[in-house]
Amino acid sequence: MLKTYSMTDVGMMRKVNQDYVFTSEDPVGKLPNFFMVADGMGGHNAGDYASKYATEIIVDEILANPEEDPIQIIRSAIEVANHCIREKAYCVEAYRGMGTTVVAATFIENYLYIANVGDSRLYIVNDSISQITKDHSYVEEMVRLGKINKKEARNHPDRNMITRAVGVEGTVKIDFFEIRLQSGDIVLMCSDGLTTMLDDEEIFTIIRGQQCVAKKVEGLIEAANHSGGKDNIAVVIIDPFAGEVRE
Repeated sequence: MLKTYSMTDVGMMRKVNQDYVFTSEDPVGKLPNFFMVADGMGGHNAGDYASKYATEIIVDEILANPEEDPIQIIRSAIEVANHCIREKAYCVEAYRGMGTTVVAATFIENYLYIANVGDSRLYIVNDSISQITKDHSYVEEMVRLGKINKKEARNHPDRNMITRAVGVEGTVKIDFFEIRLQSGDIVLMCSDGLTTMLDDEEIFTIIRGQQCVAKKVEGLIEAANHSGGKDNIAVVIIDPFAGEVRE
């Protein structure tokens, strides 16, 4: 039995919430379930509009797509959202330069199919915590090249500079992952408002310390705000094996 809980929070420093989430344990078009986090960017109201608009377009496109392959369904939806955001930004001055991250997932017969653009993340948590997605960011590139370490990356002044986003370029490059889930796995999806405030071990401790999915989410947001809450925070927890008896 699939069980989920999600929440966004404006944080302690921002006035506008540019994070947006969508969760459905029920079918969305040909997908048996669908989960998404979007973190918008752009001045004035452009960032919050971009994340909400992208989510609405992606869900509508999934609903209308007759394909069976989950990767192709999600790919097509994100590509349409990319085109629509660029078109809207071109037509409306206030929306110039807007874009959004997207991390999306669907759970099908013990497999998790994931799409990612930007630096919002998906983790698998069980006896350890593992980041599945790879950040598309300037700082993450420096980590991969060995120029800085993970700890330095969290506090780097350019940590918010992303190298990919939906709605910025004419074509969008999307990373896809297919993961076979094991009994006891918990899925975490989040914006960088969580991961810049808490390191992976802190996130792991909070998730493992709570049985209820709602308490896991609330605990993560509370801890991120307690650590400074410098950005909006979006968190989705998915427990694909909620009906199983755990030791």
